Amino acid sequence: MKKFIQLFAFLILCNSYAQQSLTYQQPSEEILELADVDLAPGVQIDSKGEHMVLLYRNQYKSIAELSETELRLAGLRINPVTNIGSRTNYYTNIKVKKIKDKDATQVSGLPENARLSGFSWSPDETMIACLNTTQTGVEVWVLNIAKATATKITDANVNANMRSTINWFKDNQHLLVKMLPSDRKPLINTDIAVPTGPTVSESDGAKAQNRTYQDLLKTPNDEFNFEQLARSEIKKVSITGEVKDFLGADMYRGISFSPDGNYVMVTKIKRPFSYLVTYTRFPSESIMYNVNGDKIKTVNEVALDEVRPKGFMATRMGKRNMTWRNDKPSTLVWAEALDKGDPAVEADFRDAVYEVDAPFNGKPKLILKTKQRFAGIEWGNDKTAIAYDYWWNTRNTKTYMFNPSNAKSKIISDRNYQDVYSDPGNFVSARNEFGRYTLNMNGDKLYLMGDGYTKDGQFPFIDEYNIKTNKTERLYQSEYTDKLESLNYAIDMKKGDILVRIESKTEYPNYYIRNIKKNDLTAITAFENPFKSLEAVDKRVINYKRDDGLDLEGTLYLPLDYKEGEKYPMILWAYPREFKDKASASQSTANPNEFVYPYWGSPIYWVTKGYVVLDDAAFPIVGEGDEEPNDSFRTQLVANGKAAIDAVDNLGYIDRNKVAVGGHSYGAFMTANLLSHSNLFAAGIARSGAYNRTLTPFGFQSEERSYWEAPEVYYNMSPFMHADKMKTPLLLIHGVADNNSGTYPLQSERYFNALKGLGAPVRLVMLPKESHGYRAKESIMHMLWEQDQWLEKHVKNREEKEEKIENEETMKN
Repeated sequence: MKKFIQLFAFLILCNSYAQQSLTYQQPSEEILELADVDLAPGVQIDSKGEHMVLLYRNQYKSIAELSETELRLAGLRINPVTNIGSRTNYYTNIKVKKIKDKDATQVSGLPENARLSGFSWSPDETMIACLNTTQTGVEVWVLNIAKATATKITDANVNANMRSTINWFKDNQHLLVKMLPSDRKPLINTDIAVPTGPTVSESDGAKAQNRTYQDLLKTPNDEFNFEQLARSEIKKVSITGEVKDFLGADMYRGISFSPDGNYVMVTKIKRPFSYLVTYTRFPSESIMYNVNGDKIKTVNEVALDEVRPKGFMATRMGKRNMTWRNDKPSTLVWAEALDKGDPAVEADFRDAVYEVDAPFNGKPKLILKTKQRFAGIEWGNDKTAIAYDYWWNTRNTKTYMFNPSNAKSKIISDRNYQDVYSDPGNFVSARNEFGRYTLNMNGDKLYLMGDGYTKDGQFPFIDEYNIKTNKTERLYQSEYTDKLESLNYAIDMKKGDILVRIESKTEYPNYYIRNIKKNDLTAITAFENPFKSLEAVDKRVINYKRDDGLDLEGTLYLPLDYKEGEKYPMILWAYPREFKDKASASQSTANPNEFVYPYWGSPIYWVTKGYVVLDDAAFPIVGEGDEEPNDSFRTQLVANGKAAIDAVDNLGYIDRNKVAVGGHSYGAFMTANLLSHSNLFAAGIARSGAYNRTLTPFGFQSEERSYWEAPEVYYNMSPFMHADKMKTPLLLIHGVADNNSGTYPLQSERYFNALKGLGAPVRLVMLPKESHGYRAKESIMHMLWEQDQWLEKHVKNREEKEEKIENEETMKN
């Protein structure tokens, strides 16, 4: 009886620890000091480089903000009370300054408790319109940059649910604004609504192999609510606040003025809706209007896009990517598939590009054919434009120079887009007379601005490109070896003025104007380093080899209290990436001079707690020729992990028996696989991952094959299928409201249940209200606390724990 009572008490005790009702915890002071800091403002600069706008925001949301009412419909997350995206990032303050001035001026007249978003510059760049979200709705405000004043121009009746909310007229005096319709019906509370019948879906036999999207419509009540939230009336609003009707209520999606401002293209969503895809693939209709709101012509009609051919490069038939030609007053441009949108179809050219001038009644003119899937155009003039295509399966991209007037083209670049060493850079653009960005042309010369990755380091550059000879001449190359200079924007190529950002390991990023002709450098910001306690950290990029000879790299941080000769625990943090060739996979993109920035999900915090950190460790998964990367995923994954540990161990910094591995999303998937198929690690941290690939049967990440085409790949790569092999402590963290394709919260819940049922040491932390990335301060601080506790218990103090277990086993025997 006594033994029975003891057993009963033990079972009760075990059951009481099955779930823990914790309040939000805070991490240790060392971590909190770095995690809870004020951010430097966001920076926006006008095209002439005369005025700067500084946008301030809180680093985190609060759990109260994330707990506001939210509807998840057709791929959108909407606050139906305020009528704006429920996960919108808000700014709380604005300052302005002339570039040459030392100090910024506080903007006056801003709303109390401002929550600002959706910033839009006026055509003449003298004003910025933005949205302010109140407790009851969304308003439009206008900022006068020269006067540093803000004025409200609408009441809180704006509908920002479908984006493209505010658009400037060419006169700089008026905006088109989406507003709540006067006939909106009350939404259905789906939690208490009595069903009127079942929800029925049917297939007519056509293959619809779509990704596992979340937040889809599920019932007729969802359809009703989506339609009500999508409907707007479009109003013409003056900067003085006068409101006039423009278009009546409908499900408006996109609004786009022509470069000359004389036409406006409006895209409407139509029925039938879908329960398989998001609203971006619902039927739609694009209609052209004049500036008075008179209909000119329907320019595009798109059917429901549920069924496409198989493959990442599949697309729908008909007009797509419809937009304006930036170098013309009012010319529409679009692409159409020549291969039926099917990558399996053999075709000399995959896509064709057409244009038509206002009033859009003429016969479309062919201006370009691309050998691969069309990816965009940078306009110059009637004789010169640059176009791009790409093909995912071969990682190839081609750059075309073409003549829009006669459709003659030539390929000027044909390269593997994963080969960063061969990247020629991006063509420099400049604002034209229409206020649109087009190629910055100087006679027969264009300009290229590149990141400058090389085998010897990173040296950003500006090249001059000769159209006729197809040759380049280097105009500028950053020569820093102890800093990183990022080339952000060409303010004036004739004068040589370039907006740059300069940083180092301990120097917080700040903005400068560099004149590449005079080699002058003028500081325009002076943001202070909020992470002072990391200024002494030893940071370096290490290079090492995998057992098959593949070159790898990672960014290594030593503990702040590092003492030569001592061995420390280590955290390895990574994210796998797929490649089709070893040469690209082995290239170096890490820069040791990047500022040490511990963002919310970073492992860098733990250098303050006595850990070596290997961040952004290279985890390439290579499949050359007919072999796909995932065919040998597990083998390569373990080889990457072993190479990383060996490299740091050979430097003499770590106790290789005390190494943790961690990652977020696909990095979490990596972590679970490493713990299942190797004995390299003491513990793992897996955040917001997917662990059973049969739940994403029509492809995942860069896997194009379906489960039924490659069942062994799906099985071998799924940690869930190998849960019986997992004996290493694993911390699972997941947002309850994860909206990322495939990473349902169910993935972590079911994996936890499997591991627990098989006796693995595992802890599951579900963060309320959080999505794929975490936003609330309470959630992030608690996440850091959880990770810290896990690492202390299972990594740093692993030896003491094992000795205790061994002693207990000895006593039992």
